[in-house]
Order: sequence, then structure tokens, then C-alpha cells
Amino acid sequence: MADPTTVSGTENPVVYTVTEIMKYLPHRYPFLLVDRIVEMDPPQRIVGLKNVTINEEFFQGHFPGAPVMPGVLILEAMAQVAGVLLYRDMSDEDKCTKLIYFTGIENAKFRRPVVPGDQLRLEIELVYRRNHFGKVSARALVEGKLVAEALELFAIADRPGQSTP
Repeated sequence: MADPTTVSGTENPVVYTVTEIMKYLPHRYPFLLVDRIVEMDPPQRIVGLKNVTINEEFFQGHFPGAPVMPGVLILEAMAQVAGVLLYRDMSDEDKCTKLIYFTGIENAKFRRPVVPGDQLRLEIELVYRRNHFGKVSARALVEGKLVAEALELFAIADRPGQSTP
């Protein structure tokens, strides 16, 4: 019998399934861009997977006949994996009243197109965090080859309509 803590066909342990990821991230279909978390060394490092399929809505227009995952969505997928790491350590109350906003990108580079059938390995390392602000180093790989990288800045703030006493 297969070990339920491994991803089918790989040796990667499953830290969080998509169902568990949805307990941390507020994103939902079609904008949830993380399928699994396979490694975590909190609070410094996390690795997630995104399976890229032809069924993704953005492939209808980007680009018909030559589907390519938009770079901005690769950056968003990396930010969502970082979000799992950050939300994980929040109190239950903060998970309900706070949002993690993507506030900046530094040194973003795209090395090769990401196409249907690819599996993105999203590797995130915390560079620094001060109170409600911070920066992560993010890399996206396909079959061990770097496809994108960036430094991503974030802020943790109250959800609209929420305020802290």
C-alpha cells in the first residue's frame, strides 16, 4: 500500500493537501494557485507545488494555440506559498481578521515559459520580517530547471471591514 504522506509518483512528503491549504489561504478557485505543500521548515522555508493544466481559465486567452502561464500568475503562486508559511503561525483570530498583501516585487526574472503539463515547484525562503512587513526570496522550477525568481515584499493588515481593538 502506498504511503499516504507522499505525492503519487514522487518521494516528496505531503505536508498540506489543497484542502488543508484552503484552511490557511483566503483564495479560492479559480485563483488558488497552490496544490500541495511538500516541505516546510518554519518560519524560514516552504516548498509548494502547482500542477499546470490546460483547463486553467487563463489559457483560453494566453495564448490561443500556444498556451503559456502568465508570469504574473507564477509570481502570485509563489506569493501564495509564502502566505501559507505566514498564516500558519498566526493566531486563529488573526487568520480571520488579517490579510497578507503582496506589496512589491524586486529583481523578477523569467527564464522559460511554463506550459500545460508542467509542475511548478515553488521554493520560498523568508529573507526578513519585522512586525507586519517582510520579504521572501522566491523561485519557481520545472523539472529542476529555474523558470522564474523574485524577491517579494508583503504586508499584513486588517481585512477590509475589520479592525483590531
